[in-house]
Amino acid sequence: MPANRNALIRYKTIDTCLRNKYRQWTLEDLIDACSDALYEYEGIDKGISKRTVQMDIQMMRSEKLGYNAPIVVYDNKYYKYEDEDYSITNTPLSEQDLKTMSEAVELLRQFKGFSYFEEMGDIVSRLEDHVTSAKQKTLPVIDFEKNESLKGLNYLDTIYNAIVNKQVLNIKYRSFKALSASSFMFHPYLLKEYRNRWFVFGAKKGTLFNLALDRIHDITIAEKEKYRENKIFDPETYFDDIVGVTKNVGMKTEVVRFWVDKQNVPYIQTKPIHKSQIIVEENEDGSKVFEINVVINQELQREFFSFANTIRIISPQSLVDFMAWKFRLANEKYQTDL
Repeated sequence: MPANRNALIRYKTIDTCLRNKYRQWTLEDLIDACSDALYEYEGIDKGISKRTVQMDIQMMRSEKLGYNAPIVVYDNKYYKYEDEDYSITNTPLSEQDLKTMSEAVELLRQFKGFSYFEEMGDIVSRLEDHVTSAKQKTLPVIDFEKNESLKGLNYLDTIYNAIVNKQVLNIKYRSFKALSASSFMFHPYLLKEYRNRWFVFGAKKGTLFNLALDRIHDITIAEKEKYRENKIFDPETYFDDIVGVTKNVGMKTEVVRFWVDKQNVPYIQTKPIHKSQIIVEENEDGSKVFEINVVINQELQREFFSFANTIRIISPQSLVDFMAWKFRLANEKYQTDL
């Protein structure tokens, strides 16, 4: 169990005292020093007991916190470190400490697009250097998906702050289908990441829009515009019936039934296409029929396309026809001599 803040203050105080070789420290001296430190840092003025400091010394001597402090008593009265160069601040990291710190560093590095993590940049770099040297060039055990060349990440901080501070944005944006970029006022409500791309959900002229950050050309704060509170969608439930981020006005959930061959059944079972996925039929050849209740959007269609001939859509007919048409077009491309 981790030590609490007050205990850590006492350990650090005892450590500071025992490192001072020019004074003799009795138990009463250590009690007074710890009481003074707790008052200074935490405003606690009731003092601490003799037993508390004795237990602290025992804890520092033990392996529980990894200190193994060489605290000895001499002349039956005074406390000191047997090794004059010892300090709990110089305690080497355990293997588990290194693993935990490595994972923390990797996680923190994923958020470097946000300015409030920039202040931690030096800390993360120092942690990374320390962990790397301590691990003696061991290989990382976690690798997060990232795309350093993705456009629009420089807008993350501006959009985040606008959401927190309830500010309207003037955005210059070009969708994939547009011939040129256009500017408009945008009331941002939510940042969303999907497959290593970032999107911002918000209102444009009172209607919910989803903008990809890599399609944004410019952003400025519209200081004089009044921010409209989010009353058009619930971020906690909005994504419940979709795969990805696309749900246009009027789109409704449908029951999608699909067949999966024997080889891919384990994959689909362990990584469902949607959280509503259930098995509705099991066949003798090992294949199975699944069912999901979702809005049919482009992300869902692309998910099915990624399985090519290993999945076959059974219903609804509109999706069956769309998939068949797309595969016919693809087949024509491969039949054409280039």
